[in-house]
Amino acid sequence: MSMQKGANVPVPSARVRVELGWRGGPGAPDVDVSALLLTAVGKVRSDDDFVFYNQPVHRSGAVRHEGRRQDGTGVLETIGVTLSALEQEIGTVVVAASTDGTFGQVSGLFVRVLDADSGAETARFDATDATSETAFVLGELYRRNGAWKFRAVGQGYASGLAGLATDFGITVDDPAPPAPAPAPAPTLSLSAPVPAPAPPPAPAQPVRLSKITLTKAAPAVSLAKQGATSGGMRVNLTWSAAQPPRGWMRKGRDAVRLEDVDLDLSCLWELQNGTLGIVHPINNQFGSFDQPPYVQLDHDDRTGASEGGENLMINLDHAAEIKRLLVFVVIYSGATSFAGLQGVATLHPPVGPSIEVRLDECTVPSPVAAIALIENVGGELIVRREAKYLLLAPGVFKQQAADLEYGWGMSWQSASKD
Repeated sequence: MSMQKGANVPVPSARVRVELGWRGGPGAPDVDVSALLLTAVGKVRSDDDFVFYNQPVHRSGAVRHEGRRQDGTGVLETIGVTLSALEQEIGTVVVAASTDGTFGQVSGLFVRVLDADSGAETARFDATDATSETAFVLGELYRRNGAWKFRAVGQGYASGLAGLATDFGITVDDPAPPAPAPAPAPTLSLSAPVPAPAPPPAPAQPVRLSKITLTKAAPAVSLAKQGATSGGMRVNLTWSAAQPPRGWMRKGRDAVRLEDVDLDLSCLWELQNGTLGIVHPINNQFGSFDQPPYVQLDHDDRTGASEGGENLMINLDHAAEIKRLLVFVVIYSGATSFAGLQGVATLHPPVGPSIEVRLDECTVPSPVAAIALIENVGGELIVRREAKYLLLAPGVFKQQAADLEYGWGMSWQSASKD
C-alpha cells in the first residue's frame, strides 16, 4: 500500500520488518538506519532506547537492527520489531536514517512495513522531496487504543544523526573538550582545613554514533590512535540472506534457507612467545579472556536467530603479548558458499568508533571468509580489512584453509560440533 506523507494505516501483525531502501552505486552516499523507542511524551527514557549500528538490539529484545542486503540495484536495511513484546511505556517506534552526504543525493529512498512471518507488505512510503537533509525520519509505528499503526512522516534534519538523536532525548558522545587550565597553587592557611567535597557521580555513558567502515581504499586502522589501548574489544558477527545471484551461484542459492545456515566465527591466534592456536566452537575451543590467548568466543549461534549474533572478546590489556590474530568465519552447514549470504563483522573497542567490515562481495564458491587481520606493529594493534574468500583444495579442512592462506603452520584433524 503506497502512502502519502502524514497518512497512517493499521498494522495487524505482531511481528514486522521495517525495511528502508535506496539505490546504491558508485558515488552514492551511504545510509544508516536506526530506531528510537519513545514514551507518551515523545522522548526516549534513556540512551538504551536507541537502536542502531553501535547498539543493534534493544534490551527488551523487541527491536533489532538486522543489517542490510542487496536487492537488485538497490540496498535494503532492516529493523525488526516484535510489537507484542514492546514494553507498555513505549508508545512509538520512530524509524530514521542518516547519511554521510545529503538525502538529496540518495535516489529511490523509501520505507516499507512487512509482516515478518508472511512477508506481505502492509505499508510503503516513498520519500521524494529530500534536499539538503543529513538525517530523515521516514515513518513511525505508534500505539493507538491498544492497536498499532504506521504513519508516513518524511521529516528531515540538517544536523545529522546527532541532531536527530538529541531531539528525541539521546545523549550524544561529543568530542572531548580541551583540558582546563591548571588551578593556581594553594597558599598556606593556618585555619582549620575544610574537607574536600565528595566527587560527583559518574555521568551515564553517552551513545557513540561514530563508526569506521574499512574498505579497499581505506583498509586499516590503528586501535591505539583511536584511544583503544585497554579493556575488552567485542567482535560481533551477524548475517542475512543476499539477493539470489546469477549463473552457477543461483543454483546453489535457491536451496539455502537462512534459518538452516550455521556460520562459525573463529580466530587464529599467535602470541609473541610463539604459542599459537585457534578459537572456535569445534571441540569447545572457546578460548579465554583473562588467560592466554586473551581471546574468547561467547557462544555458538547455530541458526543466526541469536539477537546478538556470535561475539569474540579480545583483551586489549594484553595487547603487548599478542603478535597477530586472524578473525574469520566458516560455513559449518546449511550452505556451500558465501555467495548466498551477507555478513557484517563489527569490532567494538571500549572507546572510540566501532570498526565495520562487510562481507558482501563473494563471487566464488567459498565456504571460508577471512574478515580482518589484527597485527602488533611497533607496539600498536593494527586492524586490517581482509574480506577475502578462500577456496578449498582437495583434502583441506575449512579452518585449515585459513591457516594455509596466512601461514599459521598448525596440524589439523577431522572434528565436529556434534
